[in-house]
Amino acid sequence: MFVTLLVAAVLGTACTQMPTEKVGVSDLRPQVSFKLASPDLGAAQVLVDGLDMGQASQYVDGSASLRLIPGTHDLQVFWGGRTVLSERFYAADGVNKSFVLK
Repeated sequence: MFVTLLVAAVLGTACTQMPTEKVGVSDLRPQVSFKLASPDLGAAQVLVDGLDMGQASQYVDGSASLRLIPGTHDLQVFWGGRTVLSERFYAADGVNKSFVLK
């Protein structure tokens, strides 16, 4: 009888599981990426609102992107001593913009 009670107690507690809840947060910040007409353009310097963000190769469309705060931004890309891209644009939450560098 003791063995039966022990088995019932073990089986009764082993089948009980506390409910769980997963909470995820989506990052809806605007994103900017670049399509490169040639691999050499990956070395182009990217500036957003006058701040150096690194090289365009860090933000190639399909593999990585530059996240921004929502609002109006000035984007400039320089390569080989010339301006490859200069654009003022508005980016809202959830927007993904891709710029072609030629």
